Amino acid sequence: MMYYLKLGVILLIFCAVAAGVLAYVNGLTTPIISERKAKEAIETREALIPNSTFEEKTAADSSYKYFVALDKTTKEVNGYTFVASKNGYSGKVETMVGLDKDFKVIDVKIITQSETPGLGANCVKDSFKAMFKGLGVENLMVDKDDKDNGKIIAMAGATITSRAIANSVHEQILVLQKELGQNDGGGK
Repeated sequence: MMYYLKLGVILLIFCAVAAGVLAYVNGLTTPIISERKAKEAIETREALIPNSTFEEKTAADSSYKYFVALDKTTKEVNGYTFVASKNGYSGKVETMVGLDKDFKVIDVKIITQSETPGLGANCVKDSFKAMFKGLGVENLMVDKDDKDNGKIIAMAGATITSRAIANSVHEQILVLQKELGQNDGGGK
């Protein structure tokens, strides 16, 4: 009996030491990771809408954040950026979107995805992202969902991922338009 008690105490000590080391390392790395993510977000915004400064805004209900892109010299509104997120096939797909002041997509960048390699993970390719450029909210649908208006051609074998990205961008533009009081009725 004493032998098993001794083994249990030794195991407890090892687990406590390991948990303490993990907590310490997590405490050291969390601020660094947060800082890098913030820097990457700034760089992505600047790549989506060049020659702009960005002001962070929070929607009236405090659950939606977006950035207003202002021209560096004239301080006029160049557009807006936000992060759209929806679950794809394998997990959450987060897309940062740059819009012009008329709510047309300037560019998109997939910032987080865990989709199937060779299928849904192809969403990061320029050929897929290029389909979003210049589209308004009325055309941000997968062609399989709306043959007349859907301008996003679903990736082969990855319709769920294509739909998740297109629908998340579509929905967030509608939220932004509503927040800014400029909804043009281009909803689904």
